[in-house]
Order: sequence, then structure tokens, then C-alpha cells
Amino acid sequence: MARPSRCRRVCAEPSCRGFAPSGETGGGTVVLTVDEYEVIRLVDYEKRTHEQCAAQMGISRTTVTEICESARFKISDSLVNGRALHISGGHYRVCRGEWDCGRNCRWSSPAAETLSEKGAFAMRIAVPYEDGMVFQHFGHTEQFKLYDVADKTVAGARTAGTNGSGHGALAGFLKDAEVDVLLCGGIGPGAQNALAEVGIQLYAGVSGGADEAVEAFLRGELQYDPNARCDHHDHAHGEGGHSCGEHGCGEHHCG
Repeated sequence: MARPSRCRRVCAEPSCRGFAPSGETGGGTVVLTVDEYEVIRLVDYEKRTHEQCAAQMGISRTTVTEICESARFKISDSLVNGRALHISGGHYRVCRGEWDCGRNCRWSSPAAETLSEKGAFAMRIAVPYEDGMVFQHFGHTEQFKLYDVADKTVAGARTAGTNGSGHGALAGFLKDAEVDVLLCGGIGPGAQNALAEVGIQLYAGVSGGADEAVEAFLRGELQYDPNARCDHHDHAHGEGGHSCGEHGCGEHHCG
């Protein structure tokens, strides 16, 4: 059975729903879906990277690339062959204004699932956790602290053990826990890709107290490093790059 596609988040419905050619036309209509329109708006008009577009829409970077290619072909078909272009349909939901960016959402924030899917909670944040702090090795964490958020306020929190899951299984563990956002320290590129595939928004390079990090995130003041790695192949620890913290990475990859 094919895996169902993840619902794509869009900032708003397009204000203009159609375009008609002038002069000799090829006949027929090209239908651009609303989620295809949103990818074109973000990538081609706002010049977002595919990674940033994926974060805003709550989908994987691979899916963004596929949607972008489909949308560009449809637009070229409309232009080259003189076909009317109509924007309609697609598998999407409109952001309900949980975050303020001047439109209806904020690209750097994760998708909040609908309230019906998470009961009273609009968002769930996970943090690798040890002794009240953000544990710095994602792939070796033994527990996460999960925070349920409603109206930009922590409504409840609990810890969840990983039951010995290695870094390869942690993305699935977090997906099963219905996590939307991960705040962590060092994390390897393999784990980052796995998180993107399941639609979890990552904020890496975070250190300090776990509770304080979540509160800073909700205020829009979180200090993080999107290029943070805990991989000895990628950088030298403590030499102008991201440090993995007091634990030390040794010879292990963290993600």
C-alpha cells in the first residue's frame, strides 16, 4: 500500500485563481494545484531554498523538489502552448495564523497539526533530555522531553524513553510520538534527512536548559545553528565551529 502523502501547509489561498492567454491559443486548461502554487511562490518568487520551503510547508525537501518540477512544467505548458491556467485543488491546508510573519504563518516555524488530531494541543516539541539540559548527542539520547503547546504556551510536558533506539530509528520514534519540532544540540546529516522525510522541523545547535530553550523558541528568541553537526568528519570540535558540549563526541557520529 502506498504511503499517504502528508498534508501541505500553505500561507493563504491565492488571490488570483486563473490566467487566460491573449491571441492564438492552443485550447484546453492547465490546472495548477494550490500546493504547487505555494511551492512556486516560496521558491521562485520569495527565493527560499528547498529546505526552507519544506520547513514552511511541513513536508520533505524531496517532496518540494517533485512539486516544483511538476508546477514548472504546468506553467511552461500554459505559456508555450497558450493554454489557460487555473489554480485549484491539491492536498493542502491553510495556516490558521498560529505564527505571525506578516501573512498567516512564519516560514521558520513548524506546522502545527490541526487541533482535532492532537486534542487540545496545537504543537508538540521534543528535546533530547538529560538532567534538565539539552542533551548534546542526538543519536545517543536515552530520553526526550516532550512539550505540548497551545497558543504559544506550554500546556504540559513529560519525558519519554527511547528504549535503546539508535539514531537510525529516532526519527520514527519521534514521528510516532506526533512530534512537530525538535530542538537539539549536535546532529548528523543522516538524522537530519530522516527528520525531514517525516516532516519534523529541526532546530540544531541548541544548548542549555531544555525548558528555557522551549520558552525561547516560543518567544521567537531561540539561539540555534542550522549548520550544527556532531560528526567528526564534518568539523573540528571546539575550533571555530559548533562544539558538541561537555560530553565530547569521541569517535561517534551523533545522528
